Amino acid sequence: MQSKIDLEDIRKKLNFKKYRSMGAHIKEVNGTRGVNFSVWAPNASSVSVVGDFNSWDGVGHAMERDYDTGVWSLFVPNLKEGDLYKYSIVGVNGEVALKSDPYGFYHEVRPNTASVVYELSGYEWNDLGYRRGKRQHKLYNGPVNIYEVHLGSWKQKEDGTFLSYRELADHLIEYVLEMGYTHVEIMPLIEHPLDASWGYQGVGYFSVTSRYGEPKDFMYFVDRCHQNGIGVILDWIPAHFCKDAHGLAKFDGSCLYEYSDPLRAENYQWGTLNFDLGRYEVMEYLISSAIFFLDVFHIDGLRVDAVTSMLYLDFGKDEWRPNEYGGRENIEAINFMRILNEEVFSKYKSALMIAEESTSWPLVSSPTYLGGLGYNYKWNMGWMNDMLEYMEKEPIHRKHHHNLITFSFMYTYSENFILPLSHDEVVHGKKSLLDKMPGDYWQKFANLRLLYGYKMTHPGKKLLFMGGEFGQFIEWRCDESLEWFLLRYDMHEKLHKYTKALNHIYREERALWELDHDITGFKWIEPNNNEQSIVSFVRRGKKEGEVMIVVCNFTPQVYCDYRVGVPLKAEYEEILNSDDEAFGGSGFINGTNILAEEEVWNQQKYSIALKIPPLGAVYLKARKILD
Repeated sequence: MQSKIDLEDIRKKLNFKKYRSMGAHIKEVNGTRGVNFSVWAPNASSVSVVGDFNSWDGVGHAMERDYDTGVWSLFVPNLKEGDLYKYSIVGVNGEVALKSDPYGFYHEVRPNTASVVYELSGYEWNDLGYRRGKRQHKLYNGPVNIYEVHLGSWKQKEDGTFLSYRELADHLIEYVLEMGYTHVEIMPLIEHPLDASWGYQGVGYFSVTSRYGEPKDFMYFVDRCHQNGIGVILDWIPAHFCKDAHGLAKFDGSCLYEYSDPLRAENYQWGTLNFDLGRYEVMEYLISSAIFFLDVFHIDGLRVDAVTSMLYLDFGKDEWRPNEYGGRENIEAINFMRILNEEVFSKYKSALMIAEESTSWPLVSSPTYLGGLGYNYKWNMGWMNDMLEYMEKEPIHRKHHHNLITFSFMYTYSENFILPLSHDEVVHGKKSLLDKMPGDYWQKFANLRLLYGYKMTHPGKKLLFMGGEFGQFIEWRCDESLEWFLLRYDMHEKLHKYTKALNHIYREERALWELDHDITGFKWIEPNNNEQSIVSFVRRGKKEGEVMIVVCNFTPQVYCDYRVGVPLKAEYEEILNSDDEAFGGSGFINGTNILAEEEVWNQQKYSIALKIPPLGAVYLKARKILD
């Protein structure tokens, strides 16, 4: 494995703003305006630019090769923004392929596949105040509550067509503000040919998809988000890419972007090709893409998809080749991610770099100088899997699986975690979150409110996929709008109201996020009551007395005088009860003026007596310290 010094040396030698020189750029040469084209194809016999301007015949527009870099270039006068083009590449095998521009800023709307000459400059941003404030923001000590969105199916027009980036700026931003989320995470927007891939199999790593409009329309969307204090995170896929003929596969007739070793190139699980992460030009390409979105589109962060598939050479494979030390770790991928994160944070200190990593790989969210991968957040897939497995069990059986609630605390401070309930959990026959819940109609909603209530108080930042906030009953369908009509039904409307209340309480109560990654921010009151399937704990903020008591009952049994130990002699107020009738519950609530007594309980000096609702989460706040 390369040393830290080697990696730093590599980073300094490479250019991670290749988008400024590669691709198609409008410029003036000797007084004539036109477009300068540059493409990397080191093994090609010849490369030409083709398009409408030459009837897709490149005979008169052959590019010149720089033999040192393998980059082919040509200035074509009198071309303008909006002109279509591709590269006609005679590969090392003599075959001709028409390829879209890997560095293209804009592409035709699928199913067409040409690149489009586009001028990115000229948009007037109005988010300076937000960006200045973000630089002062203490990321780890702040609230992060993410709404995960697929733009094409969040909401559609009456005729089933997509909302544009600008229309989404009007509708989605207003909704996110109303609901109280702090960030939107958008499923991949890199240009991709197939809707059903959800954007995870791309061809254009420097182009937001034209399905919803032009790049400047997306700039407008991000700008409007920032003006309203909403952060924007993009899903980003440096692991693999699609095999479509116009894309990156066998780009110059050889394995250029993918590994030449078929055991490493093929991603059998997804029918794609893995990026050759050990090749410096590929590293430049991908890291330039990450910097591009942060730089040009003012994105706040990237959620890096499929990190696990990059880290392990045997991921999804029966036959694989070990690394030079005999192990299954992909050393090139480790080095790539470390350089990626070092480069991002050297330029964007307040960026979010989030790893979707599903194993126990150590130090994912630790700095590279400590031996980590350098991300600042990791999805907590273990918590998600355990909690969904637990919640899907009938309440009568939950006492036999109590460890599924508590096991996450064995490792919750080992990484900076985000707790995800993402799109992956509501597709491919897994059922929607609401339909996963056991019991009758009422109990399904009660269980889901309980899950959300527990999640919001568990240490770690939060993420919920669209539709979960109002209890969509069917699985997510990428080609249809969410079932917004469900809000006309009482229980769905009340769940929606509950999620909104929960989100706003989360933002307002510093005890729920200020010490998320500090062990002093959480303390169990009673973790081991498996017989009644009840847990209780304390969340703390930095200030003395900033205390919240949380009690969660995972069975339908109610208790009228359930005693809970508390750390302060105080007057407590119930600030949220998931069983409130306003949220669809039975109304078994506590209210205000709950006085702590000097009675030792749960190893606490003081205690309070509570009503514990069925399948309910109760939040109590210390309002007034008593003498």
